[in-house]
Amino acid sequence: MAYVGQSRNVIRHVVSRGTAYHKYDNAIHHPLLFACQGVRYRKLEVILTTGIEKLGKAGETVKVAPGYFRNHLMPKLLAVPNIDKYAYLIREQRKLYNHEEDKEEVKVVHKTSEVQTKEYEKAAKRLANANLVLRKLIDKEKFKNRSSKDDKPDVQTPVTKEEIVAEVARQLCVKIDPDNVVLPAPLETFGEYEVPLKFPKTIPLPQGTVQWILKVKVRGH
Repeated sequence: MAYVGQSRNVIRHVVSRGTAYHKYDNAIHHPLLFACQGVRYRKLEVILTTGIEKLGKAGETVKVAPGYFRNHLMPKLLAVPNIDKYAYLIREQRKLYNHEEDKEEVKVVHKTSEVQTKEYEKAAKRLANANLVLRKLIDKEKFKNRSSKDDKPDVQTPVTKEEIVAEVARQLCVKIDPDNVVLPAPLETFGEYEVPLKFPKTIPLPQGTVQWILKVKVRGH
């Protein structure tokens, strides 16, 4: 209450000084001086430059307290006063942003499809002339119990299509998906294999071939 009393005394003192302070009349009506007397001021209309939760979306006109605009929105450039100059600039900026965003999205979709086709074609040609080598440990139990010495030894952990994809990326620097590898069952024995690959039909096959093939050699560690 002491602060309220002092504020009122200051205001009364300023008013009582008469004409000597007429040129400072505007200061008497400042919200900070009358806040202690419970005077309510109208909310300001502002235009949001960015979306704010529970307040509005970018470009919308909303009403906020003067202090909230002065202390929070304005310093961070989150909103501008709703006057003709700023309203026009915000509208033009939104039009330009939306137009550029639409153009960029169309270009990206077109470019992605074209680039993806070229990447598939490059990967297919590189894998057609490549030899992938996988080193695996021998399954010692099965090796001891094999029925014939001519039987190929089994690997300790079978080779899956996911492992082939990972090794293709590591050894050959080519990125493919497990769906590109046709492997009905994991490779369980050491030896050389021709693993079929599946790519889009738009990619032409090498002359004299009917499908894409990746040569895989499984060797002992």
